[in-house]
Amino acid sequence: QVQLVESGGGLVQAGTSLRLSCAASSETITPYPIGWFRQAPGKEREGVSCVGRSGGATNTADSVKGRFTISRDNAKNTVYLQMNNLKPEDTAVYYCAVASRLFGLCVLSPNPYDYWGQGTQVTVSS
Repeated sequence: QVQLVESGGGLVQAGTSLRLSCAASSETITPYPIGWFRQAPGKEREGVSCVGRSGGATNTADSVKGRFTISRDNAKNTVYLQMNNLKPEDTAVYYCAVASRLFGLCVLSPNPYDYWGQGTQVTVSS
């Protein structure tokens, strides 16, 4: 069973940057695609960015493309989300998740992801 812990969230001003980390324990995440998702109050959870098992193939939502970058360090069993030029509409709880039944490419739909972290709050003030 994969256990995930997110960190790096906080309260920041618009235009600044944050880097979120997702550390996996108890089991390696190397074989699996990893995704970052977010959920704002009153809204459905949405896919932000994901990375395939090799780290080379990524998929990023249009709303954050050009501002957010996902990466993974399999040696550290950790996935990162670099968020630049943050906007108030990026305010949400951010979750990382593992799709243990997918091998290879990732998808931005939350449906295939079966292990989730507890989330980290990101609040962007204007």
